[in-house]
Formats: sequence, structure tokens, C-alpha cells
Amino acid sequence: MNKSVLFGAMTVASLAAGAAAAGTLEDVQARGKLNCGVTTGLVGFAAPDANGEWKGFDVAVCRAVAAAVLGDGNAVEFVPTTGKTRFTALASGEIDMLARNTTWTLSRDVDLKFTFVGVNYYDGQGFMAPKELGVASAKDLDGATVCIQTGTTTELNLADFFRANNISYEPVPIETNAEAQQQYLAGACDVFTTDASGLAATRATFENPQDHVLLPEIVSKEPLGPLVRHGDNEWGDIVRWTLNALITAEELGVTSANLAEMSAGTNNPEINRLLGTEGTLGEMLGLSATWANDAIAVSGNYGEVFEANIGESTPIGLARGLNAQWTDGGLIYSPPFR
Repeated sequence: MNKSVLFGAMTVASLAAGAAAAGTLEDVQARGKLNCGVTTGLVGFAAPDANGEWKGFDVAVCRAVAAAVLGDGNAVEFVPTTGKTRFTALASGEIDMLARNTTWTLSRDVDLKFTFVGVNYYDGQGFMAPKELGVASAKDLDGATVCIQTGTTTELNLADFFRANNISYEPVPIETNAEAQQQYLAGACDVFTTDASGLAATRATFENPQDHVLLPEIVSKEPLGPLVRHGDNEWGDIVRWTLNALITAEELGVTSANLAEMSAGTNNPEINRLLGTEGTLGEMLGLSATWANDAIAVSGNYGEVFEANIGESTPIGLARGLNAQWTDGGLIYSPPFR
């Protein structure tokens, strides 16, 4: 690791230690809104609509946390961040949490002093190329120019993949997804690489998406999820269990359509604990008894959030795959509410 990289890691870690000294829950409650770091714009995951209202799969997590803590899913300030700026924004306390297609890795967890509270999308890195390039496999990309976001795991995985396959490439570094899209469509690079979900989301916005292919290789594991600073375990618990509440709601059949009925009480003790009609789970978190109910009420359960934003009925068209519930052969699984 060169000195500048080491200094950068130390700076982020020291910022995180300082920002975590104060209680984030108290800060959010006193402020009356949640500051949530998101991408600068990736349709389906986090992007402002025509009215400037933020929508998307990651946005829904931010709104659920705001509802759990403040009782209002709209009490969120969305802070756009790039691959480079996101960690400094979190470490410095500019944002309270980050929900930005961010991969859980050992160095980010340990060296940068962040706590990943769970995984909301199991992904992997892929490649997109124009059909007219005539490429059937990423292994056919010897000598290609590749658009790549800086400050990401994608950048490192790309180098590993080409090195392992003894082929060369020329990187075209970019800062944001919008810049990558612009450069790729302008022909400044032969190929665009990022998480496969991001490629699908980007392609869906093209005028002629059918003219672009996603190559078959998935070259990495990219478990994406929300993260907070080390050192504030109480706040980490709140973000973690809010995500788990959305996941558990789907598993237990609690939906936006039946939430009001279920929250009146059921014969399933776990549903009752989740929705606050039994037990003291909210009190344990320093929240109201209806915290999870409030979180689910914003956009529905995990499955509803998935289908509305990135599912097969949307232009992005992602199948559940690994992101199906564990009961359906996927990896989405929450510890029990008890």
C-alpha cells in the first residue's frame, strides 16, 4: 500500500472514530431528519424522478430507517456521493448511513472502520458491450478500453480478472454512473464494467437497450448493503434491524396491503413481536413499539420494494435469483424477531 493510500485510510478511520463518539440516534432525532448517502443517480436503486423526488431500491432502505426512527419516511435528506466521496461523507458525520450499492469487504469493515449492517442485494461484477462489437465473452476483450468507476471494488476486480486471464486492457476512469454512460455511448470505451445490477439499470435507460449485451461472466462477489460508522452500536442495531424487518415481513407474509389488519394482532407471535403488539423489541432499540410497522408501511416488505424498483416487471428486469428469500432457494435471510 503506498503512502497516500495508507494516509487516506487512516484519515477515513480517524474521522469515523470522531463522528461515532456522539450518539447518531440522538443527532437524527434532534435534527428531525435522516441524512442518507446515496449514489449520484442509478435508476432503480437511487435517482430523483421528474419531480426531484428520490426513488429506488436503496432509497427505500433510507426511508424505512427514517420511518422507524422518526415516524416519517419522508424525513430524509438524500446526499449524493461518488465512489470516491461516499466513505469520507460517512466517516465525517455528514451522513448518518450509506445506502449506495456498496460492497461489504474486509478492508472497508476493518481498515476504514465501518459496520455493514446486512446485505440487501447479492450481486457480482459483469461487463456490457455493444452488440456490434461482436464479443461473446469477457475473455475476448484483450486490448479493450474499459470504462470503470474509480474508488470501487470494480476497479480492483477488473485488474485481477485481466491479469488472471493474461489479457490486457486500457482503463477509462470515470467518477459517476452518468459519466460512464455518456462515455460508453459516445464510444470512448469499448466496454463498461460494474455490478451486474448496475449494468441492467444503466442499459434500461438507453434509447436502444437491445443494441447492448451483458456478457456471461460474473467475475466477483459483490454483497451490497447499507453501512454505518464503527463505534455506535446502538445506531447500527437500528439500521440492521430495520432492514431485517423488511426481510422478515416478506417471509411472514406481511405486506403493504394487509399491514393494517396484521398490526391489530394475529395468532403468529413473531408477527406480533415484529409489529409491536407483543413484547418490547422497540423499547430495546430505543424506538416506539410501532417502529417496524412504520418502516414497512413506507414501501412495503423487501419483496415489494424489489419488485417495484428493479424487478422483472420494471424496465431493469432483474429476477430475484440469489435475492429470493431463503425459503425459495435464495440468500435473503433475517435472524428471528424474538
